[in-house]
Amino acid sequence: MAGGYDRAITVFSPDGHLFQVEYALEAVRKGTTTVGVKGKDCVVLAVERRATPKLQDPRTIRKILVVDDNIALTFAGLNADARVLVNKTRVECQSYRLNVEDAPTVDYVARFIARTQQKYTHRGGVRPFGISTLLGGFDSKGQPALFQTDPAGTYYAWKATAIGKNSKSVTDFLEKKYKEDLDEDAVRATVLTCLREALLVKPDATVKLALKGLLEVTEASGKNIEVVIIKESGITWMPDDTLEPLVKELDDTAEKIAKLKEQQ
Repeated sequence: MAGGYDRAITVFSPDGHLFQVEYALEAVRKGTTTVGVKGKDCVVLAVERRATPKLQDPRTIRKILVVDDNIALTFAGLNADARVLVNKTRVECQSYRLNVEDAPTVDYVARFIARTQQKYTHRGGVRPFGISTLLGGFDSKGQPALFQTDPAGTYYAWKATAIGKNSKSVTDFLEKKYKEDLDEDAVRATVLTCLREALLVKPDATVKLALKGLLEVTEASGKNIEVVIIKESGITWMPDDTLEPLVKELDDTAEKIAKLKEQQ
């Protein structure tokens, strides 16, 4: 029979674990694959979109959600938990605008979400949120920023990362393909030759990297991928008719199969 620490949220196990938090992290690991990439002047979020039943309205199934004018959030884990946490976050953003008379920054929102998630790890009568989130937006300096939060209440800033199912494979891919931004002098001198290599130079390269990472673990189709681009001017969803040709261009599944056949 499992010990009391296995069931109670506020009790540590003998080796220092909070099992309820670890169970929540397991729900995240089984969630849909989600990718975030920070560019020089934008943040791109891409997520695997589950197949929608024929009679269901697809507009009601959103994996990427707007929490403020220039801040978007995507998640891996339990949809119902995400809805509650996003609603809390939206109210906080409106409260911030009312009290401070300015738009909240993405780092402020990340701290609020992490603080809320952490509260649910040490109070009786509740359980941890079974989601991890990726937040894209702009910080107090006007620079693009990408943050991740998890059920334990921690948050980190990333240049590129992935959460959800197969996130390890996607992260490994991003580590190989991601290029650090060039400093100002180097950009002036080499901008023409680095357009293909420096993934932070232009937004479409950032989009391609995010999509390419997602295609490592999902079937190639513009219909089962959702992509949003966050810029200072606003948030833009990439329509399916724009995604489909881009996905076909980036997909190298056939090429991989051909290489495997050659090896055999």
